[in-house]
Amino acid sequence: MKLFEYQAKEVFADAGIPVPKSVLITGAGETAAAVGFVGLPCMLKCQVLSGGRGKAGLVKLAKTQAEAEVLAANYFAGVPSLHAVLVEEAVAIERELYLALTMDAPSGRAVLMGCAEGGVEIEQVAAKTPEKIVRETIDLDRGLQPFQISDFVYRLGLRDDALKQVGKLCGALYRAFRSMDAELIEINPLFLTKSGTAVAGDGKLSIDDNSMFRHAAYEKGRPYYASDMEFEAAKEGIPYIEFDGDISLMCAGAGLANTVYDLVNYEGGKVANYLEFGGPNYMKAGTAMRLCLANKPKVILIVTFGTIARADVMAEGITKAVQELKPDCPIVACLRGTGEERVDEIFAPIGLKRLSDTEEAVRKAVAIASGRERA
Repeated sequence: MKLFEYQAKEVFADAGIPVPKSVLITGAGETAAAVGFVGLPCMLKCQVLSGGRGKAGLVKLAKTQAEAEVLAANYFAGVPSLHAVLVEEAVAIERELYLALTMDAPSGRAVLMGCAEGGVEIEQVAAKTPEKIVRETIDLDRGLQPFQISDFVYRLGLRDDALKQVGKLCGALYRAFRSMDAELIEINPLFLTKSGTAVAGDGKLSIDDNSMFRHAAYEKGRPYYASDMEFEAAKEGIPYIEFDGDISLMCAGAGLANTVYDLVNYEGGKVANYLEFGGPNYMKAGTAMRLCLANKPKVILIVTFGTIARADVMAEGITKAVQELKPDCPIVACLRGTGEERVDEIFAPIGLKRLSDTEEAVRKAVAIASGRERA
């Protein structure tokens, strides 16, 4: 689970990592009071989970209260699904660094990473000059040792007060990493200020989903999802992602869904949504179809392979869904697996013909969506 910046910074502050003074606002009308608290100039930072906020214009400096109010009004009116803006004091920056901790899956160890060149171009540094990124591997049984911190910070090229400041911060970041069961914890940029302090300018924190029972304070509400449909799917436990195509996928199994997605692409079609209702969700055909119809697709492509999740049971769910929802677009269905011999009989009341070849089903769906073929 990814946290928003303001949540990550709350974790940082609790761990003893300095963060700028800030106020979270949920409407433009709260801007004046927030600016009065943090002072001018200040930063307005849209709380979204996508990267590249600065380049997208979602993080901006306001030198006056009037500028801040205009920015906030534009953000809340123009940024889809925006639920909050962080109004934060502007920091007098001497230089920017990059600092992060993540897991190295093959070794089962944590990795502390840093770079003397932080900020929005860190991806370019990683791609073009990866040798500039300093790494320190950490045995989780022993933890991050003082000598490792000293060596790491020294290799970053820091000296004197900066070395001590960042070294102390590394220890705090590691403690937060472990206490939060994090997959990734990142400060980018880490500001070294003109007054000689290290301050977390931005923050990312991703918690391992398997540990969420230990972090009940973080519940995935509507702001964590790009659309109402993605939120509804999440509440049902159905993996679902919206795209901008016109062929809605209903597939049983993540591997099968990914394969069908690729096949649609190879045939020249465009997917409207990824939806996987296999495994424990194989009896949720009604909910799955309703989510697909919300995209107003030109065709729904259903591909399943049922073993434990039986083909005949899924066919019964699909039939009931069609009878109740009365979809206004064609359906192409390819159901295989346990009980498939009963599918044609089950589909008879809704006039749906079962195909037995996945690639044939994909070609038919793409042809319908492109207008080359009628259902």
